[in-house]
Formats: sequence, structure tokens, C-alpha cells
Amino acid sequence: MTMYEIIAKKRDQKQLSKEEIEYFIEEYTAGNIPDYQASALLMAVFLNGMDEEETFCLTDAMRRSGETADLSSIEGIKVDKHSTGGVGDKTTLIVAPIAAACGVPVAKMSGRGLGFTGGTVDKLEAIPGFRTALAPTEFLELVRRTGLSVIGQSAHIAAADKKLYAMRDVTATVDSIPLIASSIMSKKLASGSDAIVLDVKTGDGAFMERQEEAEALGRLMVRMGEAAGKRTIAVITDMNQPLGRAVGNSAEVIEAIDTLKGCGPEDITQLSLALAGMMICAGGKAQSLAEGERMAQEALQSGAALQKLSDFIAGQGGDCRILNDYSLLPQPACCRQVLSAADGFVRRIAAKSIGMASQHAGAGRATKEEKIDLSAGILLQRKVGDPVKKGEIIAEVFGNDPQKIETAAAEVEKAFEISEKQPEKIQLIKKVLAEQGIEAKNI
Repeated sequence: MTMYEIIAKKRDQKQLSKEEIEYFIEEYTAGNIPDYQASALLMAVFLNGMDEEETFCLTDAMRRSGETADLSSIEGIKVDKHSTGGVGDKTTLIVAPIAAACGVPVAKMSGRGLGFTGGTVDKLEAIPGFRTALAPTEFLELVRRTGLSVIGQSAHIAAADKKLYAMRDVTATVDSIPLIASSIMSKKLASGSDAIVLDVKTGDGAFMERQEEAEALGRLMVRMGEAAGKRTIAVITDMNQPLGRAVGNSAEVIEAIDTLKGCGPEDITQLSLALAGMMICAGGKAQSLAEGERMAQEALQSGAALQKLSDFIAGQGGDCRILNDYSLLPQPACCRQVLSAADGFVRRIAAKSIGMASQHAGAGRATKEEKIDLSAGILLQRKVGDPVKKGEIIAEVFGNDPQKIETAAAEVEKAFEISEKQPEKIQLIKKVLAEQGIEAKNI
């Protein structure tokens, strides 16, 4: 077989065989297929799609393109959690300590942010001394000892994905359900956990803007996980406004700590407890999602989850004093207030615009090599549905570059829509998808 034949076959809307898919992944990962042919195939897939069998084959080939983590030395059912990306999504910093406090081992590999979506590794590196690069033996020992460790994604896990994602990013082929599903699940399946909870975002600030597309992606990934013998739960959640009030690395660490202290924003608290409940259930510590969420609530209220966060930070070399002294985190040199232009109610906060503004303030990066300002970000003083008067502060933009701050502040101002009528409350959790087709609109 040749790459020309494979490209032509998918161009003509025909199904690729397992052997053809494996040939492409193996040879492209080895550097034997030029980028122009890889990009041609990716565009053919983007335009013509893949059926479920093809997508499963692609995911499996990508999973086997690198190393597979071995977590068998850790007792219990290991549960991983993944978000498809959003604005202000700091849930890993909250749900992982909650789940670990309830006896669920969490051995997680996370990535850096790219574009307007934040990365968990960047947030953790805002903590003085925190190490996200650990030797495998230290990583496993930390999970055995504290129940929780989060490290940077290894380049050797699902090695094909790194090359393919970089190519998709520059060829406008990111927004494809088969390519997104195979990218996520190849890494999750290779990361070694026994169960997976997937937070699939939908709305203005998500890859899948339409809920039907998000549900299709969620169902596909649940079937993939189950087929691989991993209990898998997907939840469809709203990303039509930023999650919580903080957007930016240092600010999101603070908001995560506040949430574990019981004083976080309502939406981030609600979603974190729901996701943690799913992890607790998937980890065999609860018989239902509702029971898992009750256990998560108890771990939050008792302070056990906050203590687990402290143990986690200390275990990876971080300064635990940040839990009570936020001034130890990176601090911005300047701040710009954004004021409401009218009386009324906040009708809309365009999540993607806020994410882009945060990136332009210095909190995000356009390329993976770009350095970010860990102190930069945005703090929303009003959310959708809140009343506001003309001249009141609706957001604050901060960072170390005054020119970037001014640019970002103008973008934030445009992201807010004020109306005379109070809008309906946004439904944060839209649907839960689990094994055997079980679905529920709420938990």
C-alpha cells in the first residue's frame, strides 16, 4: 500500500482498513511520511469523516505508537479525568483532591495550555517550587503515599498524537469528531488508569459549539473506553460563559483553593462536586453518582479535600503556605478595571472572547514554546444574570505588560452584553452519558 492510495481512498469517502490506518500511524510517527501527505489525509478525514470502526482503529494505533503507563503497583481502581478544554476550567485542581480524599487513587498526566484554553500544568507551575516533571518511580510512589499526583504529559505516551495534533493545529483540521476522540482517548487509554471521567464542553468557548456534536463526541468516547475495558462516564457541560470568575494561571489556583475552602463560585463548586462524584463512583467507592456526589460534598465540608491538596502540593515540592497566603503566588504589576456601559443585567459573556483576552494579556500562548505570564488573567466581577449599573466594575484585567492589558481590557468589554431583561439561568450540567447507553439530564 502507499500513502497516495490511502489519501485517495478517504478522498473518495471510502472506509480505510485497519492495516491502512496502522501503516499511516506507524510510518508517520517514524518520520517516513512527509507532512504534506499527512495533512492531505487529515483534511480528507475532516471533510469526509470516519465511521466508528475506523475511529477505533485509529485510536488503538495511536495508543500503541508510544509507551503505555503501568499503574498496577497502585492499589485500587485508578480514575482519570479529562476536560475537552474551556475558559476558567480549573476543575482538576479541585476534583482530584476531593476524589483522592474519598479513597480514589488519581495518577494523572496533564498538558499545557494552547490558545485560549488553559492547561493544568501551567496552573500548577504558578505554585512556587511545584514540580510537574517527575521520574516514573517518584510519580507512582506519590500516588501510593498520598493518593494523588499530576505530572506533565509524557512525549512518549501516544507519540503519534503529538505530531498529528501539531499538524491539525496548522491545517484547520482540529474540529473533527473522529480526530478529537482519537487524540483524547489514545492518551487516556495509554495513561494506565482503570476508569475515565470525561468533561465534554459545549458552547461558545468549546471545540464543540453545538450540544448535539458534544453529545456525539461524548458517546463515541464512552464506547471507546468501554471497549477497552475502562469504565467511562462523560458529562456534557456548558461553556457559553467562563467557568468560575478567575481566568489565568495564578488566579485560577487561588479560586481552586477558595473552592476547597468552601467559598468558591457556585458554578465551579457545582461542577467540581459532580465530577468528583463521578470519579468516586467510577472508582468503586460509591454505588451511584448521587452517593458519590454526597461523599464529595462531605470531603469538601470536612476539610479532608483541602488537606489532600496540601499533601499533593508538598509531595511535588510546592510551597504549601500559598493555601493561606496568596501573595506567595505570582503577582501582577498592573490592573485595569472594565466598567459597565449601561444599567441592566448581564445577558452574555462570550467565553471564547474572554479566553482570547486572557491569552492576549499574557496568560496563554500561541505556540507550545511561548513563555506565559503566570500572574496575568481576568477576574469577572459579574456573571450572566447578575444585575449591574452603569459605571460599575464588571471585570478586572491584570498582568505585567500595560500595553497587553489595555488590548485585553478592550476585548473583555466587547465580550459583555447588557440587557434590560434578566436572562434565564444557564444550565451548567446538560447531560450525563455512561455505559450501556444510560443517560440522564442531571445527576
